[in-house]
Amino acid sequence: MKHYPVLQAALPNGETIAYRCAGAGDPTVVLIHGNMSSSVHWQTTMEALEDDFRLYAPDLRGFGDSTYHTSFDSLRDLAHDVEEFLDATGIGRCEVVGWSTGGGVAMEMAADRPDQIAAVVLVDSVPPTGYPIFAKDETGQPILTQLLETKEEIASDPVQVVPALKAFAAGDKATMRAIWDATIYNRHTPEEADYDLYLDASLRQRNLVDVDYSLLTFNMTDTPTAVAPGSGRLAKIACPVTVLHGGKDIVVPLAWAQQTARLLGEGTEVVTFADSGHSPITDEPGAFMSTLRDVLSR
Repeated sequence: MKHYPVLQAALPNGETIAYRCAGAGDPTVVLIHGNMSSSVHWQTTMEALEDDFRLYAPDLRGFGDSTYHTSFDSLRDLAHDVEEFLDATGIGRCEVVGWSTGGGVAMEMAADRPDQIAAVVLVDSVPPTGYPIFAKDETGQPILTQLLETKEEIASDPVQVVPALKAFAAGDKATMRAIWDATIYNRHTPEEADYDLYLDASLRQRNLVDVDYSLLTFNMTDTPTAVAPGSGRLAKIACPVTVLHGGKDIVVPLAWAQQTARLLGEGTEVVTFADSGHSPITDEPGAFMSTLRDVLSR
């Protein structure tokens, strides 16, 4: 994996966004990472595409090398950070690729700046109706009729949250690897040296409860969920959206991606990578890079 230097951009809100960039082609593409990750996870994509595009991969607030001075409550807060990052670095019209949580950030950006965001690509993205986090019974199984509602409840979740928080606090790479092996790299694992860097990047996260709460309460539709009234902002997305999704994703099931396409409306294309889980970047890199290149070149 090729490595790109870390640059920094100071934002008006007091945060500093770290980022990597590559290439000199057209169009400009902004790569938004997901939860428990950072711009490091985009480096193989940058290496594959840098001959064709100008690429920027920021670390979101509280991830990687970016600051975390102020907590946040929504994916739109993170979208505002990236929008200020675009302004600070002089990025004009661009296409945005969002993986997992980053897909929600990308959708919020497209709704905020329809004249600037030319296209969105959602890679195994959180759907616009959010990501549920259920209460757990005494055996650790989810209670499907009882959603968590507050940050305090999320921080106490014994299955999805507490083990990760403990791993972050202890710098416990073995536990973090077990989490990734069970959920994201359950189909194929990266090369060992790359995986080690990914785990190091994962352990730098400081905002897990904020992110999980933001995912839980994310709802860009005009129909309320059990925990979020709905902003109706999905209708503000004017650019083309393409959905790329792993057919065997156990984090965000393919059915959710298909629902996302229906909610976005006619013309939203869904491309499925049949043998991929939550990371087609790793599971089917050749097909993923080729497809992404074709979509971004339209």
